[in-house]
Amino acid sequence: MSSARRYTLKLSCLDRVGIVASVSAFISSNKGWITEANYYADAHTQRFFMRQEILAESLLFDVEEFRSKFAPMAREFGMDWSISDSARKKRVVLMVSKQEHCLYDLLSRWHAQELNIEIPCVISNHETFRGVVEWHGIPFHHVPVSPENKEQAYAKVMELFEEAKGDVMVLARYMQILSPQMCERYPGQIINIHHSFLPSFVGSKPYHQAFDRGVKLIGATCHYVTAELDQGPIIEQDVIRIDHSDEPDDLVRYGKDIEKAVLARGLRYHLEDRIITHGKKTVVFR
Repeated sequence: MSSARRYTLKLSCLDRVGIVASVSAFISSNKGWITEANYYADAHTQRFFMRQEILAESLLFDVEEFRSKFAPMAREFGMDWSISDSARKKRVVLMVSKQEHCLYDLLSRWHAQELNIEIPCVISNHETFRGVVEWHGIPFHHVPVSPENKEQAYAKVMELFEEAKGDVMVLARYMQILSPQMCERYPGQIINIHHSFLPSFVGSKPYHQAFDRGVKLIGATCHYVTAELDQGPIIEQDVIRIDHSDEPDDLVRYGKDIEKAVLARGLRYHLEDRIITHGKKTVVFR
């Protein structure tokens, strides 16, 4: 992907003739240079999805004026839409429990500048990774969670997320079920990595469930979090083949590699505004 500053427009609306022509004409009439364009028409729902990257320096105005000038067209077509500016790094709050692999992977990618993000803080229900997080110069917040204090704990997590001006919350193997209130407050802003190929083996110990069923493939699923456990819109998935000789510990070990890769890809799609949710599904323009 080019490092040049760009605006990313994404939208969905009921399908009809003239959407692409109207949007393209709006951009071109304002000297906009489209560097990437993606379209999808869902025949089942009669809904149209679009994503376009526009070279920021080519436009006659900035992103705020774009929003103002584009709004009348959006109303005409009944669009759900947004536009983002690559010059503004998204602020990613990481949440983790006692499994380190996804946290370490994302910190490494951030440190190597493979992810164009800011990490304003890491939140955990354990103290385990305070040292490594603070070594990276990132604030670490310990928010214990128990059956007795969940309401207060998640109120604190939401407070920290707001204070950090977070754009997205990533559950990097955060092994707690979030409150319904939290899920409803941040729709499409909480990303989870689940260690199975959903919808199979929801909940805890999915690798052990897979072992008991004698499956030949195990996988990982990156999805948005909803109040319904492990049922949110799926962003990305991958699998690896196993056989009868593999024990549960082997499945866990294999799965960690898949989890890291799937979470990183899913997060990147989100950061690059490549995902449009529609009901329980996503359209992902890779």
